[in-house]
Amino acid sequence: MSYVGVVLISHSPKVAEGIQDMIRQVIKDVPIEAAGGTDENEIGTSIDKIQQAINRANEGQGAVVFYDIGSAKMNAEMAVEMSQAEDVKVMEAPLVEGSYVAAVESGMDKDKESVAAAVEKEFG
Repeated sequence: MSYVGVVLISHSPKVAEGIQDMIRQVIKDVPIEAAGGTDENEIGTSIDKIQQAINRANEGQGAVVFYDIGSAKMNAEMAVEMSQAEDVKVMEAPLVEGSYVAAVESGMDKDKESVAAAVEKEFG
């Protein structure tokens, strides 16, 4: 069984990995991928890291992408556009709370549109 994937983008590798660990404590089967920091693991974001995380998270059911601040949104949108992934949605929701809700909804075997709608209802 495959689930809607969740991608966590943060300027800090530690923040993205920490959120991934927190969600993993409760939700085991949903693909959760962290794309934190630059390619050199410094503070910042990387389009390549984001694209790789999207590719790993998307097991055929699509993915939802969450980001922390500023340029992370721009890089998330560019990564989605460059990969021409039509089944990936960049979400407008808090990184921690939104990604947690998305992972729970995905774990209930909901499709990408339903996962996104649940997050938007909660934080929209």
